Amino acid sequence: MKEFYNKLPNGYQESISKGLGAVQRFARHMSYGTGTKEEQISRLQNETDNADAILIGAGAGVSASAGMTYSGARFARYFFDFAEAYGIRDMYAGGFYPFPDDETRWAWWARHIYYNRYIDAPKPVYQELLKLIKGKDYFVITTNVDHQFQRAGFDKKRLFYTQGDYGLFQSVNPLIQETYDNETWVMEAMEAQGFVRDETGVFQVPASGSIAMQIPIDLIPKCPADGSDVVMNLRADDSFVEDEGWHRASAAYAEFLHRHENRHVLYLELGVGANTPVIIKYPFWQMTLANKEAAYACVNYGESFCPKEIEERSVCIDGDIGDVLQELL
Repeated sequence: MKEFYNKLPNGYQESISKGLGAVQRFARHMSYGTGTKEEQISRLQNETDNADAILIGAGAGVSASAGMTYSGARFARYFFDFAEAYGIRDMYAGGFYPFPDDETRWAWWARHIYYNRYIDAPKPVYQELLKLIKGKDYFVITTNVDHQFQRAGFDKKRLFYTQGDYGLFQSVNPLIQETYDNETWVMEAMEAQGFVRDETGVFQVPASGSIAMQIPIDLIPKCPADGSDVVMNLRADDSFVEDEGWHRASAAYAEFLHRHENRHVLYLELGVGANTPVIIKYPFWQMTLANKEAAYACVNYGESFCPKEIEERSVCIDGDIGDVLQELL
């Protein structure tokens, strides 16, 4: 299988190499764009209309704009018991909590996965983004793991989830470089905790408020290949499994990049923060600089900027992604 992977182009490594190459080049002088916000939005509309292709780079800000928040009302509604028992204050922190046993840990993860992977986002941000690029040659690279692009109708063959997928398990055995779909298990684990489906088919806390914080021991997930323990297929360290699907998506990304070299490409960065800039942000800057026909756009709440070197071909909009999309549409 490794020989098969080695024959495919690796868009992930290629992109990171571009990003690392940009670190020193763009280290000092940054710009927040030129013109008013209205002028920037008008320029972005012009770019989306006239670009030969659009490469979307999406970070956590897109899901946050769509209402997939890890704290606040969503957390209080579905994790109130964990908050009371363990003092956990948001879903992100709960993912690292040292629960006392596997029955409790996997009860947490069943909820975490379900409410961030197997239901639609509360707001139609992803659907609106799809409308914006309708008819365009596009590709999406994202560090998100909630699969909301595919749920919204984006072409699966045009998506690259670089950091994993909440919908997949992997074995703790490093010799097993496969991933396993967890949807059936998640649904069973939600029912085992006492969640009930509403009229739309979404699991909710029952009217009694009575739900369990554990699942039965025989429901703890195991690897179907050897019975070993499993973990989430999320990139946390070198144990992350890059399976066949991951490599095919990486190759599709590389093919898209090469096919549009020196053409009018819009590098559209949405909600990308500073945690992993070398995957999307820095490569987008580098590719824009290298291609005089390209344009770069960054839409982000409180973090919208670009290097001075590409300022004249950049659009920087400080605002909520959903609000900006509504103005564009």
